[in-house]
Amino acid sequence: MSAGNMLQKTPGLLPRLIVALVIVAGSGSLNAQVLEQSIATETGITRDAAQAQQQIDQVDEQTQALIDEYRRTISETESLRIYNNQMQAIVNNQESEIVSINRQLEGLETTNREVVPLMIQMAERLGQLVRADLPFRLEERIRRADGLVNLLDQSDITTSEKYRLIVEAYQAEMEYGRTMEGYRGALPDGQQVEFLRVGRTLLFWQSLDGSETGWWNPNQRQFERLADRYRLPVSDGLAIARNQVAPDLIRLPVPAPVAAEN
Repeated sequence: MSAGNMLQKTPGLLPRLIVALVIVAGSGSLNAQVLEQSIATETGITRDAAQAQQQIDQVDEQTQALIDEYRRTISETESLRIYNNQMQAIVNNQESEIVSINRQLEGLETTNREVVPLMIQMAERLGQLVRADLPFRLEERIRRADGLVNLLDQSDITTSEKYRLIVEAYQAEMEYGRTMEGYRGALPDGQQVEFLRVGRTLLFWQSLDGSETGWWNPNQRQFERLADRYRLPVSDGLAIARNQVAPDLIRLPVPAPVAAEN
């Protein structure tokens, strides 16, 4: 039997079929809407998850940056602590030096009061010693000794420099006692002669032509002529003093000791 014949024979079946079709059609539309909503929801969840992951990544990067900055800060803080400790040690040392210098400065005035009179005495005494000594290089040595006395009054020269110059002058005088030299000079009467100095003990002279020989008599404190037999020893002594010949034994007169006067 065909569908038309069935509908004609069952007139109530047509409305029921239409309702069923309507329900089936409605059910298909409902499923499509649910599917679309599901897809939209899943898409939103995926989008939200991507945004959340992006935010997490940003937070992680910021956190790592903060950790790196923290580590740098800790490292710089440690370096600054070590540097500050070193600077503090230097400051403490400088403060100790300042205290020491201040103490030295406090005693400097007392030292000057004690040293200056001593220097004056040494300078004046040097001139007296030179004038009482053998008259070798007399003008030069007197000029140096008197210069020290005048030097003490100069304000532009420090006390330490004055003391150094005085000590050097004494050292030069002491050096004469260990050396031997020959040099040209003049006797008190102006005669040019060759002088032979042996330490600070003996002073001989010989005329330029070698015809006259003499010495400084320390007992009489005057220049005297010597016998002709001393001409060759004095001449040899001059040659030795000038390094013209090798050192050798020479016979020269030595003054006899004189008893000190009471």
